[in-house]
Amino acid sequence: MNTVSRNATETQEERDKAMEAIRHKLALLPDLPGCYLMKNKEGTIIYVGKAKILKNRVRSYFSGSHDGKTQRLVTDIRDFEYIVTGSNMEALILECNLIKTHYPRYNVLLKDDKTFPYIKITNEPHPRLEVTRRLLKDKAKYFGPYPNAYAAQQTKKLLDRMYPLRKCNVMPKEVCLYYHMGQCLAPCVKEVPQSAYEQMTQEINSFLSGGHEEIKKELQRKMQEAAEDLYFERAKELRDQIINIDALMEKQKITTADAKDRDVFGYAVDKGWMCVQILYMRQGKMIERHASVFPFYGDAYSDFLSYVTQYYSDNPALPKEILLPGMSEPGAADEAGAEASDSADKPEGTGTAAAASSKQAAVGSSQDTVSGSETLDAVSGASALNEWLGVKTLVPQRGLKKQMIMMAVDNARVALDEKFRLIERDEERTKGAADNLGRSIGLERVSRIEAFDNSNIQGANPVSAMVVFVDGKPAKSEYRKYKVRTVQGPDDYETMREVIRRRYERVLKENLPQPDLIIVDGGKGQISAAIDILENELGLFIPVGGLVKDAKHRTAQLMVGDPPEPVHLPRDSQEFYLLQRIQDEVHRFAISFHREQRAKSMVASRLDAIPGIGEKRRKALLKHFGSLKKMKEASVEDFRPLSIGDKLANEIINALRDEES
Repeated sequence: MNTVSRNATETQEERDKAMEAIRHKLALLPDLPGCYLMKNKEGTIIYVGKAKILKNRVRSYFSGSHDGKTQRLVTDIRDFEYIVTGSNMEALILECNLIKTHYPRYNVLLKDDKTFPYIKITNEPHPRLEVTRRLLKDKAKYFGPYPNAYAAQQTKKLLDRMYPLRKCNVMPKEVCLYYHMGQCLAPCVKEVPQSAYEQMTQEINSFLSGGHEEIKKELQRKMQEAAEDLYFERAKELRDQIINIDALMEKQKITTADAKDRDVFGYAVDKGWMCVQILYMRQGKMIERHASVFPFYGDAYSDFLSYVTQYYSDNPALPKEILLPGMSEPGAADEAGAEASDSADKPEGTGTAAAASSKQAAVGSSQDTVSGSETLDAVSGASALNEWLGVKTLVPQRGLKKQMIMMAVDNARVALDEKFRLIERDEERTKGAADNLGRSIGLERVSRIEAFDNSNIQGANPVSAMVVFVDGKPAKSEYRKYKVRTVQGPDDYETMREVIRRRYERVLKENLPQPDLIIVDGGKGQISAAIDILENELGLFIPVGGLVKDAKHRTAQLMVGDPPEPVHLPRDSQEFYLLQRIQDEVHRFAISFHREQRAKSMVASRLDAIPGIGEKRRKALLKHFGSLKKMKEASVEDFRPLSIGDKLANEIINALRDEES
């Protein structure tokens, strides 16, 4: 049996052994809620899930058929473990903590939480307002999250004009410009009573919690008083603040009768991707929204709940109410679920047992892949979030709140469709650019392009690099680097001849795919050198093009043929843009390789200049210390493990230090 087949047999044996162990563990699973951790053959946790009944949920992965994305997860599983919890809420929180600890590759990961800025009132003797993305347990007050930094900064800018809190990070020794503008009380030189801070903090708290109408009424009253007292400049300042408040709060799309702060969630799934849309309702008005798009591999609703749980796990600024979609909203797979409850706004999970069980049965009957009946569904998910956060969590079935949910769902579906349209449009444009490029140079098709670039500094450390583009897209696994072996000095033509010879000798020898077009960096000389090797030495007749640059080192034109002739491409065309990308990519790849080689060469030359250091000892030194910097900072004793005496060690250290000085 040859080596390849023996390794394959061993891999299959290991897989069979792992599946046998899994079958034994499945028989021991309990009928209890909890979390399960799926592992791959290296023992790495690749997926964390939660379940109302562990036995049913975990078994479902290893029985029946699954769709493509779930099958990818199942194929990688070689072991699992589980943790029993006392309730669905504990399972939800534990799953969130395990995901944030292990970052499993198949889980929904809330990587974009950095996009949520907050406004913070610091907990200091002289408090400040600041916009932050870090949530600390520092007894400060946080308000948000805001969908983007601009919204948070605009709100803070308005508050800075209205409330003269300290602006500086470090207390100065004298008053600053903010004091003269009336935007700071100057605690650096004046005694500011704590009651003044408490009043301002209370008003800011009220404003950021949605009480801007009361603040506006108070500003209007002060404006009228200032006008009656003939303080027209002060009246104008107050009027401008009122206008700014109106401008900031006018971005409303839905208005509810009450003035409650809500976060409204909706989600949509398609082609293994999920989009979660959050609508921020403040004072009964929708002021902003945020969308996150990511791939998912587990049960759709379960992964959606994972996203919501992670979102609130480090969020100190909670709304008064959270609205979640039911399991039927994102698609038509579960139409029965929408009729499971008669309650318009009651938190699912707090209704009658019959309603809950009928909802669960309807949901369970609709699953056609990994069974969702044992996951946390809308019933238990809303109830668990309600219990954990202490925030009223609803799954509306009708009325205005249901319309708000559907608006979030519709926005999520539109965002997901837009993503796929952009991908398809980009693929079409890229493929079309490659096809049009082929037609421009007289070829039926140009699917595979291989491009070369040389790099050296006055002939030192000459290298070359090749990149591959297939259908207009980079195929990075096929990129290649070349150390130039036979060329002495800065001879670009001979370098091109050597690299072309080495590349396409291997293509012929190993029967690798041949390109439809070869592109070299340069004009007639480089093209002729490449064609000479291909046709006269290797018997290959592959079109060769050269990319000529202008005085500013930008792609100017393509030359093709023997003798080379320019191909006229409009500079705003997709074909010209494709050529620019190819030239930039191969140049980047060659330069990075050249820098790497030059750095190694510089290190080697600096050590070689020291008497008593040969190639073998130089390699041992670099392996031991890792860099010249650490070698220079080392003591004589650090050299002894390498059998280097104190005298030579001192010479090495002194030579490196003298060179730097």
